[in-house]
Amino acid sequence: MLQPKLSVITIVYNNVRDIERTMLSVLNQTYPNIEYILIDGASTDGTKDIIYKYKSRLAQFISEKDKGIYDAMNKGLKLATGDYVLFMNSGDEIYAPETVTDIFETAPGADIYYGETEMFNDNWQSLGQRRHRAPECFSWRSFKHGMSISHQAIYVKRSLAEPYDLEYKYSSDIDWIIKAAKKASSIVNTQLYVAKYLVGGISKQKHFASLKERFLIFQKYYGLIPNLVNHFWIAINLTQYYVKHKKTND
Repeated sequence: MLQPKLSVITIVYNNVRDIERTMLSVLNQTYPNIEYILIDGASTDGTKDIIYKYKSRLAQFISEKDKGIYDAMNKGLKLATGDYVLFMNSGDEIYAPETVTDIFETAPGADIYYGETEMFNDNWQSLGQRRHRAPECFSWRSFKHGMSISHQAIYVKRSLAEPYDLEYKYSSDIDWIIKAAKKASSIVNTQLYVAKYLVGGISKQKHFASLKERFLIFQKYYGLIPNLVNHFWIAINLTQYYVKHKKTND
């Protein structure tokens, strides 16, 4: 059976410390049909020197200024030719060399595949599983109590993937996933850890602005009153988790 082509898109800006680790997690996959696209925002810290070491193994490489993280993601999406797309941003990793192979072996031809994420701190020490565990069955309604699947842990059929809405600066990935899930007819839980996530990205650095955007996105899809009720339970669950674990692991 023909193996579907996966377009993996990495965006990066001035992250010389982490970019090689991320790239190797993609380039060392055992799965043979991967198109790797790298979008750099005109880095000046040596990041491009690392990228050039592997340039011959990249399907596409762009280094130019952009209008922000989601503008860069849209550039990558426009270049993608795969059956599926995965965004693996600088600092994060595909979980293991066999991960992509294992994902596509779980079921043929799904619209979306998803799995679990392990969190890591700045010293690349494991913080364990995310507080929001991947739901057993995922639909566009599943985010009502929080983003239960991380962006790095979801493989979306490219035909379902719309451009990111640049109205949102910090949480457009949530809007993007919900839109894709609303159009999907088959969504498969791989029951696997599929991604390693470095905490402290842009949504953490701009935490309040990110939370405000999330609220507006959830309100758009779920309605104001249900969203207020859902956020009450989000706050309760977050408080209980923090009291028990002394961390949030979002």
